[in-house]
Amino acid sequence: MSSFNTKLDPDTPRVSVASDQAFEVLKRIFCASGCSENISRQIAEHLIDASLCGVESHGVMRTLQYVEQFKSGYMNPRGEPEFCERAPGVWEVDGHEGIGIPAMHLAYAQGMSKAEKTGISALAVRHVGHTGRHGAFADHAAQAGFLTICVGGGNRKIWRQVAPHGGAKAMLPTNPWCVGIPGGHRGPVVLDFATSKIAGGWIYAARSAGALLPENCVIDSDGRPTRKPEDYFLGGAILPSGEHKGYALALVGELIGEAMLGPATTECHWLLITMNAAHFRERQGVGAVAEEILAELRACPPAPGFDRVEIPGEREREHRQRTTGVLSIPASTWDQIQALSGSASDSRPPFVLTSKGNNNGE
Repeated sequence: MSSFNTKLDPDTPRVSVASDQAFEVLKRIFCASGCSENISRQIAEHLIDASLCGVESHGVMRTLQYVEQFKSGYMNPRGEPEFCERAPGVWEVDGHEGIGIPAMHLAYAQGMSKAEKTGISALAVRHVGHTGRHGAFADHAAQAGFLTICVGGGNRKIWRQVAPHGGAKAMLPTNPWCVGIPGGHRGPVVLDFATSKIAGGWIYAARSAGALLPENCVIDSDGRPTRKPEDYFLGGAILPSGEHKGYALALVGELIGEAMLGPATTECHWLLITMNAAHFRERQGVGAVAEEILAELRACPPAPGFDRVEIPGEREREHRQRTTGVLSIPASTWDQIQALSGSASDSRPPFVLTSKGNNNGE
């Protein structure tokens, strides 16, 4: 098994950057872009953790996209998330068109707080930009004893990224799903996936790194398979994961995000369901049986071409541990981020909410 998880070409030139050094660079960039000190810290910490976990599609590379979206007015750098009760038992986090990472922090915290008392809670997250790596939020909640189910969707008229099964044109967003549940001795089980064969962020990562995409994930504007990131931005599409299954999950996410939660602004809307596992079974019992199930799966003989059977969520935690706080970043990407660090204080237009016309990066 490779010591570094990536979907980019293994020969892509890389540099090693200490996480504390990266944190100072990223925080300075976001502060200069108009974000508060607290929001800048949350964004920088989240992106660095994603990179340490080997999830480059949602890691420090996103700095380039976020700064562009702040400058264009797509996201409001001064947007602060707000929690409110719209009706008895109906809760919502309003991101006020800001970046979605702080909004998701607040949503999961409030979801756990409500479920701690009532056993279950459901809340909407609206008016947010990109929400980061959901697996990080789900992992934290599961370690605290909560099952969480989060799905996003809506805004397909702006974010046409993924072709439906049987189609040759981008029609739907990537509409991710994330589920976290308390696990066994090695930690929670976390599913965090886009409903497309590859997250949009990997395409941004490949473009910024000057790398090719994996095979059979993207088609060009003529419906032909391609590995070139630019073909996607020139009218191409991502294919649905699992063919009809990914398409169906994306469609359900779109219905939840827009038909149920209302017209989406910025990127998409989210529904977060949080359940206190202890209300159904004592925590020790949950962990014991979970470990029994997971141990059986780990003991399964690996198929040809595989080293072992993995448990969802463990790869990211193991990757973070192996990195020992050092990020491996494509050299081209880090050069672009450092250039931003030197120019982030340049003149920036005031925030104006505008229509969005480029591809979403889930």
